[in-house]
Amino acid sequence: MERLCNKRILLGVTGSIAAYKAAEIVRGLRAAGAEVRVVMTEAAAQFVGPLTFQALSGHPVHTHLLDAESEAAMGHIELARWADAVLVAPASADFMARLAQGRADDLLGALCLASAVPLALAPAMNQQMWSDRATQDNAQLLRKRGVVLFGPAEGEQACGEVGAGRLLEPDRILDQLADLFETGSLGGQTVLVTAGPTQEAVDPVRYLSNRSSGKMGFALAAAAAEAGARVILIAGPVALDTPGRVQRVDVVSAADMLAAVEAHIAEADIFIASAAVSDYRPRLPSGHKIKKSEGEWLLELEPCPDILATVGARPKRPFCVGFAAETDELEANARAKLYAKGADLIAANWVGPAAVQTDGGFGADVNALRLFWADGGLELPVTTKDKLARQLVAVIAERCRHPRAGIHNDNVVTLKH
Repeated sequence: MERLCNKRILLGVTGSIAAYKAAEIVRGLRAAGAEVRVVMTEAAAQFVGPLTFQALSGHPVHTHLLDAESEAAMGHIELARWADAVLVAPASADFMARLAQGRADDLLGALCLASAVPLALAPAMNQQMWSDRATQDNAQLLRKRGVVLFGPAEGEQACGEVGAGRLLEPDRILDQLADLFETGSLGGQTVLVTAGPTQEAVDPVRYLSNRSSGKMGFALAAAAAEAGARVILIAGPVALDTPGRVQRVDVVSAADMLAAVEAHIAEADIFIASAAVSDYRPRLPSGHKIKKSEGEWLLELEPCPDILATVGARPKRPFCVGFAAETDELEANARAKLYAKGADLIAANWVGPAAVQTDGGFGADVNALRLFWADGGLELPVTTKDKLARQLVAVIAERCRHPRAGIHNDNVVTLKH
C-alpha cells in the first residue's frame, strides 16, 4: 500500500477486547512503509502488553502523560507534532466519551487535543454500547469536529451478541487511513514539478553544482499526487526514489531541465519550480579532463537559463510557484523574485547560518517556509518536509481556486504588511 509509505502514524490503543487486533494494524503499517509510534491507555495494557507493540513498531510504547523520561525525549506535544495522522484503534466507548468532552487527563487524550493532523477512530465495543444514545451523540459530535470514524462493523462479538460494534478488519482500517491523505484538492489538474540541483560540466569529470538534496521537490510531487493531480517530476541528479503515481524525467544540466520543462509545460495547470537550478555554467566546458598545473586556473562563466522567468513570461502560462533560499533579507528578496520572475507565489526559506531550526537547510528532513504573493502571505512553521509539502499544496490549491481569497488554515499564520 504505497499511499502510506513514509507516513508517520501515531496509533492509540484503548481498553477493548479488540486491542489484540491493533498488533496487526502495526504490522500492516510497517509493511506499507509507514513509521509507527504507539500510545496505550492503562486499560489497553490490561488486554495486550506494551512489549508486543514495542517489538512490532520498533519503538518504545508511550503510556503515561507525566513521564519524566519520555518528556525528556519526545513529550506529548512533540509526539503530536511528529505525526502525519492519529489513529485510535480500537476506540472504546469510554475513550470516545472523554474525547467528546475534550478531556486531556491521560496521554492519548492530550495527544488528540494537541494534534492538528487528521484524527480517525475505529470504534470497538458491545453492540448495545454502540447503539446507546450517549455513544451515538458522542460519535455525532466528534464527526462535527472533523474526527473521522472507521466503522464499526457488524457481526458476532466476543460477548456472544450480534450487531454493530466490531472493530473493522485491519486491512480495511489501513485502506481508509490511506484515504485520509487523498484530499482531491487538485483533482483533474496537471502539476509540473522541478526538483534537486543541476550539474554544469567543467570537463568530463568536474562540474559546478549546489547542495540541494531534492527532498522538498520530491515531497511536493508526492503531495500533489495525493491531492489528485497528474504529476510530472523533472529531477536533477539526486539519490531519491520516485514517489508513487508520479511520472519522472531525469535531467543533469540547467539546459536539460529547461528543455524538459518546455516539452511538458503546455500540459501543466500548475508549475512548481522547487529545483535549485545553477545560476552560472562554464562558458567553454572542456571535452577532456583538465590537468592540474601549478598556475592559477581562471574559469569563465555565463548565466544559466532562468527556467521560472521563462515560464512566467509565457503568454499562456500555468499558475507559477517559485522557491527562494536566502541567507539574509528573506522577505525583500522573495518579493523581488516574485515580481521579477512573473510568479504567482514564492516559497522562501532560510539557508546557511540563518537556518538555525533546520541545521542549515540543505539535506535536512525538516524545513520552514514563508509564502509570498502579490497582496499577502503565510508562514508555515518548521515541520517535516513531507508534512510541509502537503500544507503548501493545500495553499496552492486554494490560491488557484480563489486567487484573491484569504487562506483559512489553523496551521499557518498570515503575515502582516
